[in-house]
Amino acid sequence: MIPRAVIDTNVLVSACLGSGPSNSVVRACLQGRVQPVIGAALLAEYEGLFGRIAWAEASPLSPDERSELLDILLARCTWTRVYYGWRPNLPDEGDNHLIELAVAASADFVVTRNLRDLSRGELRFPNLTVCDPVTFLQEIESWPH
Repeated sequence: MIPRAVIDTNVLVSACLGSGPSNSVVRACLQGRVQPVIGAALLAEYEGLFGRIAWAEASPLSPDERSELLDILLARCTWTRVYYGWRPNLPDEGDNHLIELAVAASADFVVTRNLRDLSRGELRFPNLTVCDPVTFLQEIESWPH
């Protein structure tokens, strides 16, 4: 069984900037060791992210390479419609969609570099782990195959 994961935009940015653990998370998705899931709100974030120049100038990837990476990652993703808004009441309202997507997709993980906000929701989902890239990589190493 392959773990299903929501990959937060901050992990994708870190991967494009050359951060080791985030690179490894994206690589695991591209290699089929992880099944990334995506929905409308996360897709809009990804596309908005790739349209921003400020962080992109710090990336070793060219605009074409970033675009190709996004296209390849999206091709690996499982599209998930979110029919019910759980509103886990995270400190940043803009993060609620990540948990809602994970619940709708029956994801095992939300991978983020923003643990402070994403782990403080009022609603708890016992089968969902919110973790940083390093912890996620450790978890999938011991994941049953």
